Amino acid sequence: MKIAILDDYQDAVRQLPCFALLNGHEVKVFHHSAAGIGQLAIRLAPFEALVLIRERTHLSRALLQKLPNLRIISQTGKVSGNIDLEAAEELGIRVVEGIGDPTAPAELTWALIMMASRRLYSYASLLQQGCWQTSSLRAEHNGLGRVLKKRSLGIWGYGKIGQRIATYAHAFGMQVVVWGREASRDKARADGFQAADSQEQFFRDCDVISLHLRLNDATRGIVTLNDLQQMKADALFVNTSRAELVQANALSLALDSGRPGFAAIDVFESEPITPYHPLLHRDNVLATPHLGYVEQDSYELYFRAAFENLLSAIPAQNQN
Repeated sequence: MKIAILDDYQDAVRQLPCFALLNGHEVKVFHHSAAGIGQLAIRLAPFEALVLIRERTHLSRALLQKLPNLRIISQTGKVSGNIDLEAAEELGIRVVEGIGDPTAPAELTWALIMMASRRLYSYASLLQQGCWQTSSLRAEHNGLGRVLKKRSLGIWGYGKIGQRIATYAHAFGMQVVVWGREASRDKARADGFQAADSQEQFFRDCDVISLHLRLNDATRGIVTLNDLQQMKADALFVNTSRAELVQANALSLALDSGRPGFAAIDVFESEPITPYHPLLHRDNVLATPHLGYVEQDSYELYFRAAFENLLSAIPAQNQN
């Protein structure tokens, strides 16, 4: 079977032990994204199976209709709006879904919270330029970092990742405040944490706010400019979930207005981003290139499941 693995930016998949599962098949690994449906259609037309790295490529109806040889799509992790499932079913394309694990994104989130709070990236970067104990070359931003103990962490979305973050925060002596659906708030209270009385209070009172929501029609743009501008001038806003949870341009506008004072961001609306993205080149923003699940153990887990799902589906496809 002709199999394409898309968007392996670091050429990491071929180095995984699980890649040997595809021995005997014709496999092509793409390291760069194609721009536009036309280019993608030309690139993918020969392949019978696609392996997707999360949501790095969107398979729309218009694109799927241009792939007559495609029979199977194997998703690493869960399908999250990146595939037109209705179109795939109509076209006879089977979609198999993978598994996930909250460990890596939770650890990354906590690393960003710690790095941004102590301004470690700025200190380390400027040290390479010979600047000792300097967090910014701009006097107004050259301030001290701060510890997390006795500060409040707001968690919007108390699922598997949010729950892990809450335990990390508790271990560091933070006060945990949860916002979200009523069931999430009830679960947080049952676990011994606080639940915010309102969304306004949540944004107004928390020292750090971290998003852990799924992206769907109900949550798209759920964080508004007004929400962000309710935050403290020295507060930190963290998003390792989905960029589209925040209204377009709201975060850059809020940072321009001084509230919140800082942000740590791992996700962007269109990826990879350009060097001119409005959240880059700011002293008060720590930006990482969507690394939530990008680490060795997670890749092996995700791709092993994706390859096994693909191989299990091949006999059924060959019978059609």
